[in-house]
Amino acid sequence: MRNLTDLNRITKMSKEQHKGGVGASSKHESATKHVTGEAIYVDDRTDHVNQLHAAIGKSQIAHGRIKNLDLSAVLAAPGVVKVITAEDVPGHLDIGPVFPGDPVLAKDLVEYYGQPIFAVAAKTHEQAWRAAQLAKIEYEELPPVLDVETALAQQNFVRPPHSMQRGDADQAIEDAPHVLESHLSVGGQEHFYLEGQVSSAIPTEDGGMMIYTSSQHPSEVQKLVAEVLGIPFNLVTIDMRRMGGGFGGKETQAAPWACISALLAHITRRPVKLRLNRGDDMVMTGKRHPFENGYRIGFDDDGRILGADIIVNGFCGYSPDLSDAIVDRAMFHSDNAYYLDQVKIVGNRCKTNTVSHTAFRGFGGPQGMMTIEYAMDDIARYLGKDPLEIRKLNLYGQDSRNVTPYHQVVEHNVLPEMIERLEQTSNYQQRRQQIREFNQNNRILKRGIALTPVKFGISFTVQHLNQAGALIHIYTDGSIHLNHGGTEMGQGLFTKVAQVVAEEFQVDLDTINVSATRTDKVPNTSPTAASSGTDLNGKAAQNAARNIKQRLIDFIVQHHGVEASEIVFADNRVHFGDQSISFAELAQLAYVNRISLSSTGYYRTPKIHYDRNKASGRPFFYFANGAAVSEVIVDTLTGEYKLLRTDILHDVGHSLNPAIDIGQIEGGFIQGMGWLTSEELSWADNGRLQTTGPATYKIPAVSDMPADFRVQLFDQRNREATIYNSKAVGEPPFMLAMSVWSALRDAASSVADYRFSPPLDTPATPERVLKAVKATKQFQTNATTRIQAEEEVTA
Repeated sequence: MRNLTDLNRITKMSKEQHKGGVGASSKHESATKHVTGEAIYVDDRTDHVNQLHAAIGKSQIAHGRIKNLDLSAVLAAPGVVKVITAEDVPGHLDIGPVFPGDPVLAKDLVEYYGQPIFAVAAKTHEQAWRAAQLAKIEYEELPPVLDVETALAQQNFVRPPHSMQRGDADQAIEDAPHVLESHLSVGGQEHFYLEGQVSSAIPTEDGGMMIYTSSQHPSEVQKLVAEVLGIPFNLVTIDMRRMGGGFGGKETQAAPWACISALLAHITRRPVKLRLNRGDDMVMTGKRHPFENGYRIGFDDDGRILGADIIVNGFCGYSPDLSDAIVDRAMFHSDNAYYLDQVKIVGNRCKTNTVSHTAFRGFGGPQGMMTIEYAMDDIARYLGKDPLEIRKLNLYGQDSRNVTPYHQVVEHNVLPEMIERLEQTSNYQQRRQQIREFNQNNRILKRGIALTPVKFGISFTVQHLNQAGALIHIYTDGSIHLNHGGTEMGQGLFTKVAQVVAEEFQVDLDTINVSATRTDKVPNTSPTAASSGTDLNGKAAQNAARNIKQRLIDFIVQHHGVEASEIVFADNRVHFGDQSISFAELAQLAYVNRISLSSTGYYRTPKIHYDRNKASGRPFFYFANGAAVSEVIVDTLTGEYKLLRTDILHDVGHSLNPAIDIGQIEGGFIQGMGWLTSEELSWADNGRLQTTGPATYKIPAVSDMPADFRVQLFDQRNREATIYNSKAVGEPPFMLAMSVWSALRDAASSVADYRFSPPLDTPATPERVLKAVKATKQFQTNATTRIQAEEEVTA
């Protein structure tokens, strides 16, 4: 019999020799396929026999009624097999994901430019698209609402306003020694996933439908396809192996194209693929919500906030989609990392005659955070202090200064420690002084620097979505099949969850195969969103693995007459008593002795609750944290600028895969920088989107990366019982890019020796930066004139 020392030695050897388990920087499971072009996406699938291709006929006005719809030319076009309208829908017409308001095809009323009115099935993609342009539609045009200001004036909302408060903000502001108020326009953002929206529908022999779709939410697609066709859910199967990016744009808004392809397949009894061209994709799908935000804040002589009144106005588009929850999250994150003593936050969901905006990395949180970060800079300039000093002063602390506006206690707060560390490792104070000296000696080029924190709540704010399932099979050769409800969109979820299973069984990662997300394997799944993919599906897979592992342990105890405490899984083997067999041998032995080698797993997030009527509770299981220092240089004659250096310290708890986590941090930061600097959406006066491709919409390029880019993980285990005490990493890094925007304001402010806080809406394009510089110069001129006048009066 092995003694305890032997067992400890075996366990230690396992940790040293075991390849690909938790904590290893294993490569993405599809990395080789990605770079060689072997990875199969929905549009890469071999065409089925008799397959048709679909295209959409869309509205050419923003708001109006359809008076006449003539599709005769469409039907007569070369290659066209079928044309459908709302009248051809056998089941539900409305496919709103939470609240009604999203018809799969417009029937009488159109509410945005580009709204789908009919669909065409033809023999080729080009034939279908060309035919769709031949429709003759007469409208009775109605006045459109195209901006937040008009929507607010008309009280035009997709959902009722919501508010949260703690204490008496108005009285606290009135009693404060200093009061500031301002307004900030926060621009939207196109998802610009590399793979556009695409779905393929194949009729099945039982009257059902097999759907291959690029979707972050297969279960919702299953539900909506079934409802549109008027058939039971169990006749619809969704298969989703991988997406070429999603970022939230395929959470709800992949469903319409699956439903339309399924409708055409159902009617023609032929396979139908619907792939949107990039221009159509950008016109017909929602973006990150633009916001119009405002604040009124009272503070003391040191800059400590005493009272805050914040309003966030979401530009939602024509339907609810996910806007209610998105504006809620903007409200939840309007504090960012700061304790607001007496506070009131109001959120409006403004209805406009534009495409319905939807989920995007951060889900409203970034737009909410922007307002308080704007205020931090403003307070600092007003008091003549470094913005970092004001930020540190207002951070959440201990005891009474650790309760959010929605009454959740901020526990295990590591941000003060993180900021102190980053301030040191980035040489912030030394660089701040060097930048001041540089700006004093350079009339045209100005540098700016900023350190901004991020506190981001992790969990779906809709409670029932915080659950997940998984399925594991072990075959008699010891190989493992893993399936779970999460979807892979390039973020490495499949890799991380496979690492969890490898860790549980102490086998090599390459013995595990993760199959496509399918609704007939794991049912009723939540979307892969809210940074919860690994948290939820990793725990569900761990539960399934432990179920099987416990059966194997019980079997060994019974079959070999040893104690459970003697059994050790290590380095692809199982050790018990004086014996050791390979994991494959154990699988074969268990099968021969009729031990089940398959199990489902399940997980639901604990502790979370929220009473929306009282605006109080614990909507988040924990908070992920980060901080970034960015330095920029600005040409004050043109507004052009360059990001010189960024230092990031990010909190991922105990990292499941450091390489993937660092990649997510870098990618999230750059995407966030694009949102705040270059990615500008533009609508014409008639409501038509004008930025419909890379020629008119600028995402960050390699040349926009900081020349000096330093990323470190804050290696401290999550104190909550997450999967191996890790923390979510999908969304939180996105908001680190606020440091770039704040650094641009810092550079502009230096023109007036940091005595003025220039307005700078986002995206901070060179034009807007130049406008900020000019506003600062005007302040300087006015101040100089005022001083001269005062001197003359004195003389």
